[in-house]
Amino acid sequence: MKVLTGIRKDLFLYLLILPGVIYFLLFKYVPMWGIIISFQDYSPYMGMWKSPWVGFEHFVTLFKNPDFFLIFRNTMVISLMNILFYFPMPIIIALMLNELRLKRYKRVIQSVIYLPHFLSWVIISGITFLLLSESGGIINKLLVNFGFEPYNFLTNPSIFWQLLTVQSIWKETGWGTIIFLAAMAGIDPQLHEAAKIDGASRLRQIWHVTLPGIRHVVITLLILRLGSIMDVGFEQVFLMMNSAVTDVADVFETYVFRNGIQQGQFSYSTAVGLFKSVIGLFMVIGANKLAKRFGEEGLY
Repeated sequence: MKVLTGIRKDLFLYLLILPGVIYFLLFKYVPMWGIIISFQDYSPYMGMWKSPWVGFEHFVTLFKNPDFFLIFRNTMVISLMNILFYFPMPIIIALMLNELRLKRYKRVIQSVIYLPHFLSWVIISGITFLLLSESGGIINKLLVNFGFEPYNFLTNPSIFWQLLTVQSIWKETGWGTIIFLAAMAGIDPQLHEAAKIDGASRLRQIWHVTLPGIRHVVITLLILRLGSIMDVGFEQVFLMMNSAVTDVADVFETYVFRNGIQQGQFSYSTAVGLFKSVIGLFMVIGANKLAKRFGEEGLY
C-alpha cells in the first residue's frame, strides 16, 4: 500500500521516466537473452530453443585463434590511447571555456566545437582522406609545394592509432565539455570569492576550487569509460581500415563483422561479444572498488 501511495503521489514523475525505462527494457535487457546462442551451434532454421548446445566451444575457438592476441592488442591500445589523450581534452576545454567572461564569445566557441559531434564518421573519414591522401590530399600538396616528399599518412601502420585518436578528439571533445561545464556551474561561487580574498590566482582557483568541485563527475565518467574499454567504435575503424594497416587496425568489432555478418557465424560472434562484455564488467567493478579505496564515491 505504501508503494502504491508513493506512486500515486509522484505519478507524473514516474511517467516522465517511463520512456527511458521502456527503452532500456526493450533494447538493453530483452536482447540479453540472445547471449544463449554463444553456448549453442545456432541455426536460424532450428531457432534458439532447438539448436544444439556446445558449451564453451566457441570461447575455446576464440582463445586458440592465432589472431586473438593481435585483435586484443589493437583494441586495448586504441582504447588506452583514447583514455590517455581524448578523455582529458573535454575537461581542459571546459576549464578554458569556464574562464571566459564574454558570454557571447563563449556561446560562439561552444557552438563551433559542438558541431563535429553531429557529423557522421563517414563525413569525418571523407574529410580525413581529403586532407591526408597521398595523391590528392591538401597537406601532401602543401608538403610538395614546400619541397618535401609526400607522406603516406593513411597507409602507414606506425601512425594509424594516433590518427584514430586525433579523429576522436576533433569530433567528440566539444560535445564532451557539456557535462563538465554543467558540473562547474554547480560549484558554489562563494568558494571562488573566498579563494580570491585569500589571494589565489586564476590558475590556483582552477586547481583548488574548480577541479575538486568536478572530481566526482570526472571519476564517474572515467569508470564508465573503462567499462567500454573493449569498444573502440566499429564505424570509425572500418572506414579508416585498408590492406596496408590491417595488422594494427583489426579490432573485435571488425572481427565480429567479418565472422558474424559476412560469414554467418552467429554463435561465434556472440561469444566474442560476451567476452568483451565480461571484460568491461570486471573493469567497472575493479575501477569502482579502486575509487572507493581512495575515498571517492564511485558508481555504487
